Amino acid sequence: MNNLIKGLVASSVLAFSTASVAEPVEYEFDTVHSQIVFKVNHLGFSNSFGKFPTFRGDLTFDQDDWSKSSTHVEIKAASIDLENTKWNDHMKSADFLHVDKFSRLTFTSTKLEKTGDNTGVLHGDLTILGKTQPVTLDLTLNKAGIHPMSEQQHVGFSARGTIKRSEWGMTYGVPAVADDVHLIIEVEASAK
Repeated sequence: MNNLIKGLVASSVLAFSTASVAEPVEYEFDTVHSQIVFKVNHLGFSNSFGKFPTFRGDLTFDQDDWSKSSTHVEIKAASIDLENTKWNDHMKSADFLHVDKFSRLTFTSTKLEKTGDNTGVLHGDLTILGKTQPVTLDLTLNKAGIHPMSEQQHVGFSARGTIKRSEWGMTYGVPAVADDVHLIIEVEASAK
């Protein structure tokens, strides 16, 4: 009986010592299946939507310890699209994004706090018009696992937040055109 107990203990120790411990995984954004969208109230009559279709990003995600995770995103300012040429041109002008002088927007995370089983708050620095301000985004982990088509590790997040464009110097039209810009971000990323 003693040998049986010793064998079970030895087997248990071996099983625990060889069990894999999750490590942070580095991912690259799948820009086909990711979107950066925003919403702004227009004169109280409607909520207008726009998007930035040209961007790139990467992230590091540790499923066991979210605090070890990070992300960096670069957005081409001139890619802004509100599905109207005249409106797009105005958004690219010095009244708003001044794309001739500031070609990109960037976001770099500073901290990720886990708040629930699949939720968290992402803190980071958003740079627009050369000015950097702290922002927070409510984050939901949609899924982390093996993609059925590529058979690679993938991860997907939804992020939501609100910024005030005036904090970056975009005051044109405020308050008739809302200061609040609501961010709607969907990210799917594949392991590098």
